[in-house]
Amino acid sequence: MNTASKLSWKIIFRMAWRNLWRNHRRSLIMLSAIALGVWGMIWMTALMRGMVDQMIDNSIKTLSGHIQIHAAGYLDDPSVEHLIPPVNESPALQALLDSNDVTAWSQRIRVPAVIRSEREVYAVTLVGIDPARERGLSFIEESVSDGVYITSVDDKRLLVGRKLLDRLETKLNRRVVMMSQDPDNNIAERGFRIGGVFDTDPQATETSYVFGGLETVRKMLNLGTGISEISLLGHDYRQLDELKKKTQSAAMENADVKTWAEQDPYMGTMLNVMDGFILIWFAIIFLALSFGLVNTLLMAVFERTREIGLVQALGMKSSNILFMVLIESIIMLMIGLAAGNLLSWLTILPVQEGIDISGVADGLEWAGMSSTLLPALLARDVLTANAVVLVLGIFASLVPAWRASRKVPIEAITRVWQ
Repeated sequence: MNTASKLSWKIIFRMAWRNLWRNHRRSLIMLSAIALGVWGMIWMTALMRGMVDQMIDNSIKTLSGHIQIHAAGYLDDPSVEHLIPPVNESPALQALLDSNDVTAWSQRIRVPAVIRSEREVYAVTLVGIDPARERGLSFIEESVSDGVYITSVDDKRLLVGRKLLDRLETKLNRRVVMMSQDPDNNIAERGFRIGGVFDTDPQATETSYVFGGLETVRKMLNLGTGISEISLLGHDYRQLDELKKKTQSAAMENADVKTWAEQDPYMGTMLNVMDGFILIWFAIIFLALSFGLVNTLLMAVFERTREIGLVQALGMKSSNILFMVLIESIIMLMIGLAAGNLLSWLTILPVQEGIDISGVADGLEWAGMSSTLLPALLARDVLTANAVVLVLGIFASLVPAWRASRKVPIEAITRVWQ
């Protein structure tokens, strides 16, 4: 019984393979359509995923991190009146930040300020940083293009953006004056020399922030030991619920703990919209493919009406005919998927270092995009695209397969179509 069953499946597969190539032109057109459809799914998804990931990465690197800790009320009023104790005064928080759950962290002073050159005055955010801790956490060090990065928390030089340098009409190593407000509501000001210049995307960041040594800024503002924020990175920007709970438990009383998505609702919404867009995009492409697939199989069945009636008259079961047509569909889908995946890989491989979109960068700067688009090819997106085409393709093939298996032998032989 087993031997007969194996032989039967071999015969059914061989017949399905031969039937598939009876009309080479039609089969090749359908295979091309499937391959192009899969390529369109994966290529467009990689571009959109890369765009959103890049926007989120830029947002995270622009000082937000994955999670931030502030004093209650700081986000509504980012002044020196809303400070939190430094990390070394909270043993529980220090232990969490030094654990394997956190890959990088830093504490900062961040206040509104005014920078004045010999020619211009501009409103900025003054950020006092620990330069060693910022490595791997924010964009600051890797974006320095002229001069030097801040060397220590006591460094008395400033790091400014190139666009801000142009607006102030000054140069590297020139002196500027920083002005802000201390806890007693007095004007705090100090002269600094510009020690470094940074370039980054989006360029709005270059005019928004000025960086100095943490202790130097603290002394300028007479802050004592207080800090404005603690920023930290986990392992995955999508999976932060558990880390947020741990941070909330370890943080000082009444601290405001927020994830990057809570701090930037626009970017958090973009991530959710992207996941939904992928499924909608896959469904649209498959609907276009399904019409061609069903039509191809129906035509193939129609052309073999007499043959199907003959094999039924010779004793072939209706279920075997149904499986034969389904196997034709599966073979076509598998070949098309393989070709589409290969085409997608060959398309993405040459541009994995990025696609230059500097021609439209100014128009996209509002969205937080840079001048280079990096396609992001995720295994789960590829698997989802293949699964959608294969599973739904098989379901779409049930219609022509069922029609073929339902033929009455004598009517099929005389080509009577029901």
